[in-house]
Amino acid sequence: MIAFIGLVVITLVQAWQVFSRYVLNDSPGWTEPVSVFFMALTVMMAAAVGVREGTHFAFPNVREAMPEPTQKATMIFIHFLTLGVAIALSFWGAGLALSAWDVAMAGAPLPAGLRYIPVAVGAAIMAVFATERLISSLLAMKA
Repeated sequence: MIAFIGLVVITLVQAWQVFSRYVLNDSPGWTEPVSVFFMALTVMMAAAVGVREGTHFAFPNVREAMPEPTQKATMIFIHFLTLGVAIALSFWGAGLALSAWDVAMAGAPLPAGLRYIPVAVGAAIMAVFATERLISSLLAMKA
């Protein structure tokens, strides 16, 4: 739902940008940073949903190319890999947000670090979902 709202906001902001530029002849500077923020939000929330649904970081071609006995182990490895990437993205996104927080965003009176918050939060959600998938795969392997 958050990804959907992000897409709607991007569409509305860009529509305002086009209207302002070509009809009012006065292009607002805040539309680009707002669109970039909501694009990052949309992408990261959609990626988190993909991890939850098992379609993002799934590597089905790799898994299906493996011999039958190693497919479950390969899936567990992929879940570990997904978890590691998500934790790194969350950590780095938070670091970027903190390091750029005191800098003003070009075109908008907002902190530049704000644009990295969706990366940190979305990756943290991805880590939660990757952990869930990892635990369920480990439990299924024991059964």
